[in-house]
Amino acid sequence: MSDAGHALAARSWRIDWLWIPRGIGLGLLAFAIFGPLANLLLWTVAERWYFPHSLPLQYGFSFWPRVFAPRGDALASLGISVSIALLTVALSLALAVPAGYALARLKLPFRAGILLLLLLPQAFPNLPVYVNIARLFYEIGLNGTVLGVVLVHTTHGLVYAVWIATASFSAVPVDLEEAARSIGASGPRAFRDVVLPLAAPGLMASAIFVFLESLDEFTGTYFVGAPDIKTMPLLLYTASAGGNYQIASITALVLLVPSIAFMFVVERFLSADVLAKVGR
Repeated sequence: MSDAGHALAARSWRIDWLWIPRGIGLGLLAFAIFGPLANLLLWTVAERWYFPHSLPLQYGFSFWPRVFAPRGDALASLGISVSIALLTVALSLALAVPAGYALARLKLPFRAGILLLLLLPQAFPNLPVYVNIARLFYEIGLNGTVLGVVLVHTTHGLVYAVWIATASFSAVPVDLEEAARSIGASGPRAFRDVVLPLAAPGLMASAIFVFLESLDEFTGTYFVGAPDIKTMPLLLYTASAGGNYQIASITALVLLVPSIAFMFVVERFLSADVLAKVGR
């Protein structure tokens, strides 16, 4: 074999040692993401599982009927969670659509400050904020009510709703709205027939984000709604605190399914031009 052939064979058997740390890093990342999910799935079918065994000793589905039995709280809690989430979406969009349009179209003073102001509920620790909200709501009769829980969820939902609505309206060319106005359409009609349909995908994505945020919200619901309002996250907390890990895992899986499904829907609705204008 010639020298060129030996060099070619040596190159073909050369190992790229950089792939070793990359593979380890990707493996650790996959374990961090899918490890807890795999553990959750195992607990949903584990009949007997205790230390020091790394896998369940017995598998089965006996806990599933207990969760969804007519006397169980899962279906009622799921209905309450979905109802609160839908009301939160309605209230958030009712506030976010005009606010987002104004922030996108009008030359408002302190526009950036207004957008940053909406982030304040996320900027502070939730626990002291909800304790004070619960005290205030107790004084005015909103503690332990659906309306009180919806208001608390809306404070978080407005972050997604207003920011994405602003980006959605900013992505709609102003020329289209001006063209509709130039041929005789009034301002409200141009908004209804031109701007709103074009911004609808972004608004739908913001509605999904608000829905999922409300569906998974625990801290605010606990301090403002418990024990009168029992949502799925509260049921999950109660089951896990009592050591009922199978029931807690099944409940968590019920909450996880719509989150994953809606993320695929959001990926289709949020286009690149809308994402590029978030926060601008």
